[in-house]
Amino acid sequence: MTKKTKPAAGRRGRPRKRAEQQRSIETRAAILDAAIAEFAERGFDGASIRAIADRLGLQHPLITYHYRSKDILWRAAAEHAFTQIRAEWDRSVEEGIDPSPLARLRQEYTTLFRYTVAFPEFHRFMRQETLTNNPRLRWVADAVLAPLLGRLLPQITEAQKQGLLPAVDPILFHYMMVSLTATLSEFGPEMQVTSGLSSGDPKVVASYWRLVEEMVFGQEPNDGRRRRQP
Repeated sequence: MTKKTKPAAGRRGRPRKRAEQQRSIETRAAILDAAIAEFAERGFDGASIRAIADRLGLQHPLITYHYRSKDILWRAAAEHAFTQIRAEWDRSVEEGIDPSPLARLRQEYTTLFRYTVAFPEFHRFMRQETLTNNPRLRWVADAVLAPLLGRLLPQITEAQKQGLLPAVDPILFHYMMVSLTATLSEFGPEMQVTSGLSSGDPKVVASYWRLVEEMVFGQEPNDGRRRRQP
């Protein structure tokens, strides 16, 4: 009787393929993190794929294998950052709990703040593109920022209707919050010199954001959460 070996061989091949796919995912994530750091430091024009490869100790062709041009890499890096932020937003919503608009805003801007503390290059990466009116700024506004604003602005409007936030254009409130989330990543080195406080100290981070929450959001009864109706 002929032995059937192909299915077994296929089963042995699947774990290897999954491992290769996982390595590819990890490699791309590392490339995108390094790209954000490089673009944040040097700007789009000053950054190079070769310098990004050097940050990782990789060969230049490995990066161009995944991302054919610097522009494609920049766009992928922007999407990478905002995908992580959106994923944290989605994970932070407890199952069975429906936060009020104000509580959800507090939660989502807190997530953005924590991301900028963990990755201070993020705001510098974005700021580089706001210095000039260029195609990348228009692209990121349309492809990345518009969906985020579509999520945040209606919540700001609803909280304003409830008298919980100042009655200003919601976009002004949003950019005020963005600037507040960026304070430690932007002024960390200066604050270290002038006060000795480190923006990387967890106590400083917690104290700063507690101040922001108290000034902007105040206290909301029962944390502003209500049970969803079954």
